[in-house]
Amino acid sequence: MIVTLIVAAEFGFWAVLAAGLATRYLLRRPRLGAGLLLLLPVIDVLLLTATAVDLRRGADPSAAHGIAALYLGFTVAYGHYTVRWADGHAAHRLAGAPRPAKPPRYGAARARHEWRIWSMTLLAVAIALGVLEAMIQYVDDADRTESLRGTQQTALRALGIHAIVAATYSIWPRRAPAPGTESPSAPAETREISGRGR
Repeated sequence: MIVTLIVAAEFGFWAVLAAGLATRYLLRRPRLGAGLLLLLPVIDVLLLTATAVDLRRGADPSAAHGIAALYLGFTVAYGHYTVRWADGHAAHRLAGAPRPAKPPRYGAARARHEWRIWSMTLLAVAIALGVLEAMIQYVDDADRTESLRGTQQTALRALGIHAIVAATYSIWPRRAPAPGTESPSAPAETREISGRGR
């Protein structure tokens, strides 16, 4: 049941997001589109409620309940970022707005960007850990909640790995290529041909 609800919540998130953006830009009804986008948190509330009801009915906590908590944390932490990203691209493609700026690629600016993304992962994990702990305390049975403890450990490991990835951008910042240098992605034959034509 919970797995089905998680899949439905994921589908519902993207379906509501697409409907909101289509209403805003294709139908040119920005207020209605914004109203649809405000429904996105409702999906999380429904999933959390269904998970709590399932446990209250006596269901054994499982990995599916843990995934529901992780999903909730992710959508809360990354939801605004995802909506803003999708809105920027929809405005560009459907309403002639400027192309959204890409994340910085080099130096300290890239490192700051990576740590900002990590901070969203930190929030996601914190929310998931809190929800999982509430489930564990509610069930109050160490043997039955072992899978939930395992999900907590998995979330913390993921947070640590993401921190290591972000740290590499601070320790070994990527440098911008010198002006006038050739693109490393250009095939060698193309560079030779362009050189002969000069």
